[in-house]
Amino acid sequence: MTTEILIIDDNPDIRNILNDLISDVGYKTRVAANYNQALSEIDKKLPDVAIIDVKLDKGDNDGIELLNHIKKKNKEVPVIIISGHANIEMAVKSLKSGAFEFIQKPFDETRLMNFVNRAVENVRLKVKNNELESKLFHSYELIGSSQNIEKIKNQIIKLSKTESRIFINGPTGCGKELIARKIHKLSNRNNHPFVILNAALLDVKKYELELFGEERSNGSIVYGSLEKASAGTLLIDEVSEIPLETQSKILRVLIDQKFKRVNGDHDIKVNVRIICSSTKNIKNEISLGNFREDLFHRLNVFQIDVDPLNKRINDISLLIDYFSKKISENYNLKKFTIDSNNHYLINYDWPGNVRELRNLIERIAILAPDSKEKISNIIKESLKNSENDNFITDNSLSVPLKEARENFEKNYLTTQLKKFSGNISKTAKFVGMERSALHRKLKGLGVKDLN
Repeated sequence: MTTEILIIDDNPDIRNILNDLISDVGYKTRVAANYNQALSEIDKKLPDVAIIDVKLDKGDNDGIELLNHIKKKNKEVPVIIISGHANIEMAVKSLKSGAFEFIQKPFDETRLMNFVNRAVENVRLKVKNNELESKLFHSYELIGSSQNIEKIKNQIIKLSKTESRIFINGPTGCGKELIARKIHKLSNRNNHPFVILNAALLDVKKYELELFGEERSNGSIVYGSLEKASAGTLLIDEVSEIPLETQSKILRVLIDQKFKRVNGDHDIKVNVRIICSSTKNIKNEISLGNFREDLFHRLNVFQIDVDPLNKRINDISLLIDYFSKKISENYNLKKFTIDSNNHYLINYDWPGNVRELRNLIERIAILAPDSKEKISNIIKESLKNSENDNFITDNSLSVPLKEARENFEKNYLTTQLKKFSGNISKTAKFVGMERSALHRKLKGLGVKDLN
């Protein structure tokens, strides 16, 4: 990785000194002599590290403005602020604005280079962490033996051979992004970018900038997601959050297969596969007037519906085994075993779905409990359900024996039905009852069919 450092100072002598110092140790440099040049260089391409003089040609604190501009684009970029008019107030203001370090002119060259090297190391560590997380995410498979997951696995194989637009619907944390990535990875576009635009995280005023990019008055170009994903795949996550005005422009792009950047004059041809996802019921959003029906039909050439985890309980044991092994291997942690028949795991509602289960397993791996009892306690504390606890501690002790027994049977049989995804035959075999007898018992207890 070649690190690029942007040097911004209106004093040519200092620019030259900094440029020589930094180039001599092997870093690539760019320089800017005033505010507008600096703005142009930043917008053209964000540096890995920036060194900025507080006072340039625009005003007393224009260096701080540039610092804020960089942080809005990417808060992870380390910025070293230098000043010939330094005071404590200025230093505090810089650090509060997100400066990595503050140094006063005339600066000690060794001290400055220590700051630069630390900033570069900071960048490299973050890059490595991002690569590790990306590798970890890419290595995950779609795990499950439920009808829903088996169906989706077959859909992924078929859809990866086409160019059809896809709409993935399902609750948060159920694996919508993973499904989109798998389709991209198996497609003919797999050597090109996979870009994610999360519509739920954008400022209302920035949707078009993020999608289409911008041509600025200084000649610089900011590329939008459609161009960044050129020849690849664009996943628009939480597509229902896009404003109606922008929806109409997306529809026009899908029809014409071209668009103009914001403030641009010429057409850009579109060559990108679009996959959308949402946690909301889109048809309901259409009826409420929040989403265009004609756009939905353009995006929803093929729909994938992902069930929540609490509707595919028999996938939990497979997911536990898979994540336990993966997390132990990837983080070089002690191997551990979780009893997937744990009462709390089966009866928990899993509002965060697979993501919540993965986080629980990661928590257990990090805490490294040395016994099954301790693992069970971590699960109990993490997934504690006051309703279930009260059933055991209060209700069972405050009712006659017959009613307590009926409550236990109802709770027990409901749990077993969930474990076998509502399959009466498998449940009957496990609990040691005839199928017809189990049917009668469930009916008598008022337990509804889970299918």
